[in-house]
Amino acid sequence: MNDTVLAVAAGHTITEQELNNLIANYPPEQQVYFSNPNAKDELLEQLIGFHLFSALAKEQKIKESKTYRETLAKMEQELASHMAATGVIERVTVDDSEAEAYFDAHPAQLQAGEQVKASHILVDSEEDAKKAAEEIAAGKAFSDAAREYSTCPSKEKGGDLGYFGKGQMVPEFERAAFGAQAGETVGPVQTQFGYHLIRVEDKKQEEGVRFSDIKEQLKEKLLQQKKQEVYLKTVKELEVKYGVERMR
Repeated sequence: MNDTVLAVAAGHTITEQELNNLIANYPPEQQVYFSNPNAKDELLEQLIGFHLFSALAKEQKIKESKTYRETLAKMEQELASHMAATGVIERVTVDDSEAEAYFDAHPAQLQAGEQVKASHILVDSEEDAKKAAEEIAAGKAFSDAAREYSTCPSKEKGGDLGYFGKGQMVPEFERAAFGAQAGETVGPVQTQFGYHLIRVEDKKQEEGVRFSDIKEQLKEKLLQQKKQEVYLKTVKELEVKYGVERMR
């Protein structure tokens, strides 16, 4: 235990251990943030403020007020209800066999759709698009033309957009990209963003997905579905047990 004293606020000694315990309550990705000394100092100031206001609350006898008692009672009720609901759904599990059965029963839903890997050059006018297209036709590398002419942030990667499926791009762009052959450059294609030259680098046809590749995602999906079903079923049972009268 680290008993190094960092501050004393309203008579309360704040140690390194107390600050570390507070950091431990944050999600792992946020805990990394507090490895920065400045961030840790900011949190220490927040902890100091907490103890100062705690002292003020004691001086003002906040805990003896009607508002405090009513708020506390409401919070206790909400916590108890939450814990009861959590106790119902946390027992729900999904095993590998359930996930595999779902996988086998829904082959159409578990297909990897057709995909295109493309690069593009985006410019404001058709004239600029044609100028870039002429230079590419004359031997200029598409990636070099993208870095020189494109207004899209993808220019930093030579216009590379990676793989994308249907429904991810605006319709005009999608039709042109999926209609072209691998290695073909098409355009200018006008969209709401401007004029595009599109180079199709590769195409992937629709293909099946292996169960092992998506097992964990399937299990998580089914788990959430089962939890929802159990929750709603329990609500119906509790309605019968305790009674509910809806006025509308």
